[in-house]
Amino acid sequence: MEYVANKDNIARRIARIFKPGNVVNLGIGLPTLVGNYVPEDVTLILQSENGMLGLGPAPAKGEENRDLTNAGGAPVTIAPGGCYFDSAMSFGIIRGGHVDYTVLGVLEVDQEGNLANYKIPGKMVPGMGGAMDLTTGSRVVIAATLHFEPSGASRLKRRCTLPLTAVREVNLVVTDLGLFEVMGNRFFLREYFEPYTPEWIKARTDAEIIIPNDCRPVVF
Repeated sequence: MEYVANKDNIARRIARIFKPGNVVNLGIGLPTLVGNYVPEDVTLILQSENGMLGLGPAPAKGEENRDLTNAGGAPVTIAPGGCYFDSAMSFGIIRGGHVDYTVLGVLEVDQEGNLANYKIPGKMVPGMGGAMDLTTGSRVVIAATLHFEPSGASRLKRRCTLPLTAVREVNLVVTDLGLFEVMGNRFFLREYFEPYTPEWIKARTDAEIIIPNDCRPVVF
């Protein structure tokens, strides 16, 4: 079976996790796609760690405000009732446990719930940003990533090899192969994207994966 990378499936599945009124932080990169798939009957309160609560949809081309960007520098809008504040207030919200979900892109995630998302040896990087605070302060941490590295190795590991951003903080992992729950130092495959099968996924992932009896295909 040939593997074809699919970031949109990851975003679509994550968007179905949330409930109306949840406060959600979407990290830069892949997680920003999640906002495109939130159901119309679910209203979220999107938070950005650079000091905004109540982000709206992306601005139309030509209507961007260079002074209004998210933590990744991408232009955004503010929904009615949204607000701005300084970094001290923003990280007070995060560290105080007021963010229900954070969705972070990762370089690696392992079966102990450890997360690596900011440093590749030999490459210049700006640092982990607010990820360290978001992983420890948010109630639920969702790692969002393509299942495989460019080399073909799985990003789901028995143990992360890169410098860690957070230790034992990841609750869910959503890749373009399936949705995994981190429990008891193992990955539990809860849902999988067809045409891939649980057995195919398990055979190509360098981690301990449990396939429960109620594991089922993702249905949109």
